[in-house]
Amino acid sequence: MVWHGAWTLQSVLPVCAQALHRNSSCRTDGGNPTGDGLQNGWFCQAPRTRHESQDNSMKENYYFDNAATTLPKPEPVYEFMDQFFRSHGVNPGRSGHQLAVEAETMIVQTRRLLAEFFGFAGDPARVTFSLSATDSMNIALLGLMQPGDHMVITRMEHNAVLRPTNHFERDRQISVTRVAADQAGYVDPQEIRRSIRSDTRVVVVNHASNVTGSLQDIEAIGRVVRETNAILVLDSCQTAGVVAIPMDDWGIDVLVYTGHKGLFGPMGIGGMIVAAGVDIRPLRTGGTGVDSLSPFHPDDYPQRLEAGTLSLPGVAGLNAAQKWFADLGRARGAGPAANHGQACRVAQEHIHAVETGFTRRLIEAFEALPDVAIYGPRNNQPRVATLSMNIGDIPAEQVGAMLDADHGVCVRPGLHCAPLVHEDRGTLERKGTVRFAPGFFTDEEDINQAIEAVRAITEY
Repeated sequence: MVWHGAWTLQSVLPVCAQALHRNSSCRTDGGNPTGDGLQNGWFCQAPRTRHESQDNSMKENYYFDNAATTLPKPEPVYEFMDQFFRSHGVNPGRSGHQLAVEAETMIVQTRRLLAEFFGFAGDPARVTFSLSATDSMNIALLGLMQPGDHMVITRMEHNAVLRPTNHFERDRQISVTRVAADQAGYVDPQEIRRSIRSDTRVVVVNHASNVTGSLQDIEAIGRVVRETNAILVLDSCQTAGVVAIPMDDWGIDVLVYTGHKGLFGPMGIGGMIVAAGVDIRPLRTGGTGVDSLSPFHPDDYPQRLEAGTLSLPGVAGLNAAQKWFADLGRARGAGPAANHGQACRVAQEHIHAVETGFTRRLIEAFEALPDVAIYGPRNNQPRVATLSMNIGDIPAEQVGAMLDADHGVCVRPGLHCAPLVHEDRGTLERKGTVRFAPGFFTDEEDINQAIEAVRAITEY
């Protein structure tokens, strides 16, 4: 596909939409197992299997590793990435020819869409891209912290936060307070407030645990942090695309996101949004395509945090996924007149309900089985779909291998890059838990297979 003519922010969305709507092999129930026959939607049909069995009677793989990476992506994401990379796979923002200008225009539009998606009313230039959430978290923390500073984190954090802070303590004369959570995985906002000192520069909070699925009250945490001079950094890896995050309303100063999980983008793309008044020192310097005569890196966003060539296919994937979210939200009740942010909030509410509904099914079934231990939230406590469990004294890695080899159920056993979570729940010595993470495109066949597989192992 080749596009000609100048693009503007007003014209690029219809052009992108035309390309995305070319797909004709999509389901119309939005991934809802009780689909209501939505019309004019293009909500990707989950593959019946990653590899169809010869008799086409059942799946070979039942995917429950969505907390690591969502699979599948909406079909328009695959299509638009391929089409755009073929037609506009040039260096954006570096050359004056039309293809480069059009590629850069798509990137600028994606920044704007993500700003609206996350409830950020500031300058969309402060929506930055990187290799991943881990990459952006390192850039944020290394660019904010200085020797002699204090920072507050929680014991629910991923190694993307734990390891940089451990290095700070060892190498940079920075002190760290690690706030514990209760056994269900919830952090008391008042404990965070009590941990903040006059020299606290940064507070980092994981919105939802990638082990227990517990969903923190970021609105309340934001209120207590706003009483101080500390900067609130949110790790949204497990919630972006699943739980609406009004960045401005919640007082989030830096929001770190990844593309390949709930945002339904590809691997290799992530980023952060930096609120006005917060300036992160650039750690990487080099070519940006602007102000080349200057011997120093630009101070302006986004170039301040983006040295080198961006992943054009990665940004294109996020762009397509944003359009998919908006269309899903309008089809689910936001209405055709809803703006991008409003439509995406409705979409995320629907996605969250679908995914946690699957998790409740799993919990109810697993609780009825002997020797099954479940960790994390119970009943109606706030959560995402992630569920951790163990079976008797069987090592988590062995259970994971049995689920895969004998039943085709894809899970994540182990410590999940979050050792403190396991240490606090007594699962560190047994090398972790078995994590089930249903997704939006999970279906009844997946759920039934997972339940029967766990039942079979308990009877082993």
